Amino acid sequence: MNGGPAPGPAPGPAPGPGPNGLNNSAWANQNYGARQSNWGNDVPTYQNNNTNRRGGWGGRGGGYGGGGNFDGHSGGGGGGGYTARGSGDGQWRDGKHIPGPANPRIERELFGTPDDPSKQHTGINFEKYDDIPVEASGHDVPEPVHQFTTPPLDEHLCRNIELAHYKVPTPVQKYSIPIVMGGRDLMACAQTGSGKTGGFLFPILSQAFINGPSPVPANAAGQFGRQRKAYPTSLILAPTRELVSQIYDEARKFAYRSWVRPCVVYGGADIGSQLRQIERGCDLLVATPGRLVDLIERGRISLCNIKYLVLDEADRMLDMGFEPQIRRIVEGEDMPSVQDRQTLMFSATFPRDIQMLARDFLKDYVFLSVGRVGSTSENITQKVEYVEDVDKRSVLLDILHTHAGGLTLIFVETKRMADSLSDFLINQNFPATSIHGDRTQRERERALEFFRNGRCPILVATAVAARGLDIPNVTHVINYDLPTDIDDYVHRIGRTGRAGNTGIATAFFNRGNRGVVRELMELLKEANQEIPAFLETIARESSYGGGRGGRSRGGGRGGAANRDYRKFGGGGGGGGGSAAAAVVSTAPLRVVLEATAVVPVATEVVATAAAAAAVTVVVAAMATPAALVPSPLGDTHRQKWISRFSGDESLAGPHGDGDQRESDERMAGNEG
Repeated sequence: MNGGPAPGPAPGPAPGPGPNGLNNSAWANQNYGARQSNWGNDVPTYQNNNTNRRGGWGGRGGGYGGGGNFDGHSGGGGGGGYTARGSGDGQWRDGKHIPGPANPRIERELFGTPDDPSKQHTGINFEKYDDIPVEASGHDVPEPVHQFTTPPLDEHLCRNIELAHYKVPTPVQKYSIPIVMGGRDLMACAQTGSGKTGGFLFPILSQAFINGPSPVPANAAGQFGRQRKAYPTSLILAPTRELVSQIYDEARKFAYRSWVRPCVVYGGADIGSQLRQIERGCDLLVATPGRLVDLIERGRISLCNIKYLVLDEADRMLDMGFEPQIRRIVEGEDMPSVQDRQTLMFSATFPRDIQMLARDFLKDYVFLSVGRVGSTSENITQKVEYVEDVDKRSVLLDILHTHAGGLTLIFVETKRMADSLSDFLINQNFPATSIHGDRTQRERERALEFFRNGRCPILVATAVAARGLDIPNVTHVINYDLPTDIDDYVHRIGRTGRAGNTGIATAFFNRGNRGVVRELMELLKEANQEIPAFLETIARESSYGGGRGGRSRGGGRGGAANRDYRKFGGGGGGGGGSAAAAVVSTAPLRVVLEATAVVPVATEVVATAAAAAAVTVVVAAMATPAALVPSPLGDTHRQKWISRFSGDESLAGPHGDGDQRESDERMAGNEG
């Protein structure tokens, strides 16, 4: 019993020469994966000519990507999608941007090939976008651009845009590029799938390529040549893991061969891997609010160098309760003041409370509204079917048999239903998978990857995947369970008909959904869709209809959702606006009620006797038991009030309390 067990066999010989002339180290890193640290962590000699100021080599140090894809440049597909360095990196030298050498393999990974549908970004109907109305308000609004040209964009960025097969700017890009390049703050409303991500990435990256990196504080250098703390110059905040990963992938694409290093951080992934990647340098950071606050508290990220702050899906972040974290990041840390940075807010809807938030975060901003905000695209054919709950599965099978081919996205309200329905479809020989907040990050990424590449062309999802995700080739969206908020419906069906393509959206409707019947009819009418007769019948039955069935913040589709609130007494975000809000209206009671969600009755200016009478009714209703007052906001609100005061949870909704709704887990589900 002398000593421990005998040592194992010695490692085998180093792998032979790899393809394309790669040396042994690079070949080992590519074929043996990140775990072969004796080989994979050697510095590949083909990088010796790269004198980038941060140096280093690539590989996603952690994550869930396949071992065979740890290539020293791009990393595997997952694990947070962290940034990687390799032979394709450019550098900033002598005041000039020097792009790195081209790498055909990396180009195929980032941009795909012409016959690769997973990299599709443009469709056949972009010419129709020229007819979409655009409203830009503010003083000295720059003229829109109509081509990706130099100037105003950097020449290297234009080459990457060409590699991505973008031909012409979308409406939001036509206006956002000159606005941001001109140094202005921006609040942009555009329908989903209209190119909002490029709308902020293109001008930010172009300015970075032109102006070069910002100097790092003198005390920033750490041991062994690494910076323990990262000092990004651009920060993009988004609400969910999937959305930040998607933005990061786009940033990698358009930063290809440049000196700019994108990074991504979010909850639910290994924080150690994120810290190691950030230490190698971070110029553009994409983050969820919760994980960013965590890294700031750990002293690993400083915001003192931020030049650009982007809030993407801003209304969703507030819906999910992230306002305290956002305010801490923007106002409570070392981020430059509103006067010393550019701030951009992008979303498909901007309710009034979001526009009020702009007063604190933006200065002298341009308000951009592209198309009918809160509306749907005419590229989407909408169908509403009357289906009782007990018949939904059989009707779904009929639809799936009829509409074969392409990707189908099915939305349900609960996590339990997502798993149950996907299991049912699998048992019916339909390749399906599901995604919701209770699935691990690895499971979610795997499900999305299988859906994107067509291995599982049917994805059953809860609200966690309803917004922001850009999944090409989704030809059919089915609302198996209709949401109680019409804005959620808009964003769900926006997963198809993206980037100028066409798609089909089918909704299962019954009397349990009557809370959204009037707004659903308005949407169908706006998009020139057929309105079924049963919708009109149910709308007439709802004597007190006309209100929203969900979010009560006010303004999602009514009020000033697609207008510059500064014009209507809402304040102006440092750029001047009325300090006192005023509502002057003879509109129906519903409009006055919506106004009270933002403006207290005490501050209203009542101009007519009719409006005064309406406010009197509002006050009386507030003092009267809910069960005795017909709710002007619809049956859903009346049910919530009755159940809240009576304790009768059976009225809370068709699923009851036993099925936890996805909205109740968004904080934990999206932030890990």
